[in-house]
Amino acid sequence: MRVTGRSRLGRRARGGWTFADARGLLERMTDAVPAPPRPAIAPFHETPAARRALALFGAGLAAADPGPAVVAAMADVVEDPPGPGGRWQVIALGKAARAMTAAALAALPAGTPALVVTNHENAAPLAGARVMGAGHPVPDAAGLAAATEIETALRTLGPEDRLLALISGGGSALAPAPVAGLSLDDKAAVNRLLLGAGADISQMNLVRQALSRLKGGGWLRICRAPGVALMISDVPGDDLRVIASGPTVAPLGTPAQAAQLCRDVGLWERLPEPARNALAAPPPPPVPARAFRNLLVGSNARSLAAMAAAGATTAPFALAGDVADAARVLAAALTGLAPGAALAAGGETTVRLTGTGTGGRNQELALRTALHLAETGPPEGDWAVLVAGSDGRDGPTEAAGAIITPGTLGRIRAAGLDLRAVLFRNDSTPALTAGQALLVTGPTGTNVADLAVLVRGAAPG
Repeated sequence: MRVTGRSRLGRRARGGWTFADARGLLERMTDAVPAPPRPAIAPFHETPAARRALALFGAGLAAADPGPAVVAAMADVVEDPPGPGGRWQVIALGKAARAMTAAALAALPAGTPALVVTNHENAAPLAGARVMGAGHPVPDAAGLAAATEIETALRTLGPEDRLLALISGGGSALAPAPVAGLSLDDKAAVNRLLLGAGADISQMNLVRQALSRLKGGGWLRICRAPGVALMISDVPGDDLRVIASGPTVAPLGTPAQAAQLCRDVGLWERLPEPARNALAAPPPPPVPARAFRNLLVGSNARSLAAMAAAGATTAPFALAGDVADAARVLAAALTGLAPGAALAAGGETTVRLTGTGTGGRNQELALRTALHLAETGPPEGDWAVLVAGSDGRDGPTEAAGAIITPGTLGRIRAAGLDLRAVLFRNDSTPALTAGQALLVTGPTGTNVADLAVLVRGAAPG
């Protein structure tokens, strides 16, 4: 198995297909591959700083559009066609699966079979493909059925066939395939415990892979065909083993290492007994070393580059770690901005759960940032802090995140809410609703982790 970091977007492929040809193909696909929606602009966002923050966030979303990324990469894909009597098989998994499949099918022979597994919100019909919706962030029975269909499709492929895997963020939850003896409820309980302990995405995926038949290279243990995976990353550092828990990449570690992690964070005795048994079992066979390429075609870094091209400075830090620490970083960064400046950051934070309220990591990060600004003294004049998920959904809520402005905390306090009590309950959504600060985009059809924009005033000039 060969793992590479980026697809060679501009190279001429066999048959003379160039990047210019790919652009032309994309122009003919506007109906098949919808662009990410523009963020809704509510009246309370109508300040110069908020409008600028929204525009910069929109530039980041546009750069994460799966269609152009896949179209450009198909020049690499078609270099290795099926052998005699073989065929293509497309299997797409993740929040961007539908848009990625639409782009890929336009470049493959008519009638190429395609299985698409995506979140229920993005599971619209697609000509030439079987689209299956599944639960996210909480796995459901539909996801179990989808995982079975993926396994069935993989088993039909032989050495002369070619697998095109289209992988994007969210795939870990969308296709649960618990190892023998483990139920979906058991896996969900493990996931809740890890989230509550503040585990980061790599730690969570180490455990997920050890408890799954499909994660951590599981697709390649089943499939006999060579092929290529095109990946859109939603993880900091773009570790291919972590994107959707790495179905076409060697795992992060062993079940024994996953078990030790659970001990280190104090969860081992709280795990369901079937999960402890699975982590104590011998490791699965190694991932076969066959000709399979993994190409990164979209990432948070590309969205940040687009935001920089639109006038923001890229932050010298990433969104990372606990939201309480990240909020202090954002508040200090905003205070240090010159009037007229804008700063863009990306990544993914974690939340340590202390309550059972409604919210998400981006909403809690925005609210904590507002509280820090109130305590340390916000900048003078107009400013805005936008923190949102590129997929359009922050946790189990309908919001992508939030935009805080100078009037946000005043509106929350006028509603009689105690900010510290709200944060202790992890109940950011009602508070931000009262503060008229929620950002609702709807599903964007992509996922490159989270984006933050800090703005002081309108753009210069």
